[in-house]
Amino acid sequence: MTQLHPQRLMKIAQFELVRLFLTKRGLLAVAAFTICWLLVLRYPIGQAVSIVSSPEMAELAKQVFGAIGLSKLLQWPEAELAMYWLIALYSFPVFCLFLCSDQVVGDKHRGTLRFLTLRATRTEILFGRFFGQMLILAALLVVTLFATLAVMAFRDVTLLSAGINRGAIILFYLLITVMPFVALMTLINTFASSARLAIVLAVLFFAVGNIIVSVLVWQLPVFSLLDYMFPGVQISEVAGQNSSVFNSVGIPVIQSAVLLFIAQRIFVRSSL
Repeated sequence: MTQLHPQRLMKIAQFELVRLFLTKRGLLAVAAFTICWLLVLRYPIGQAVSIVSSPEMAELAKQVFGAIGLSKLLQWPEAELAMYWLIALYSFPVFCLFLCSDQVVGDKHRGTLRFLTLRATRTEILFGRFFGQMLILAALLVVTLFATLAVMAFRDVTLLSAGINRGAIILFYLLITVMPFVALMTLINTFASSARLAIVLAVLFFAVGNIIVSVLVWQLPVFSLLDYMFPGVQISEVAGQNSSVFNSVGIPVIQSAVLLFIAQRIFVRSSL
């Protein structure tokens, strides 16, 4: 693999932040994201305690959460963080498919990728864009997490210290969880012709791919190992805090490494 220059990688990654937060298109995406999360903070997170404390809702939650292994979350004193954990864990991977749909495909379509290769290797461009998307997601996760902590502290400031510690753990696991989704979009960007097509291909990968694997498993159970091709295969276990360290961290890291390796091999051999 081509040697990577840390300084060039950082500059490419920083450019992704600039492209999101200092351009009209990026600011529109941030505005839409902000509006959605303001609604989330106002209703499901802001009313998390009242929802859980309600006898009817608490019983329903125990039955539903218990059925899918999430009953441990009802025991968290930081109810807002429990609600945030569930919403972020399932929504951010989907959000990644849209946010990370244009990593190199746009530059390839405009012809600017040839110009970029004069100042950095293809591998540096690919990995720099990947790290840039991870920085964007980390920034968005930190902002939403701090907003959730603020809502929780407004209700009970004594929970803030424990909430910060739990929030740091949540942030770590969320970043690990979204990593293979970003890597998948990096791979699709190496052969897609547009950002819109990249999103369509990602949706087809999950929809059609799961159908094919289900049919194969029905014929021969050993094919269930193919489920590990799909990012997020471990999310249901991670959500209920019932997952091992290997499932929570090892599987997404391995998936990300494999997807990025394939993406790098395709990208260095593709025409610009």
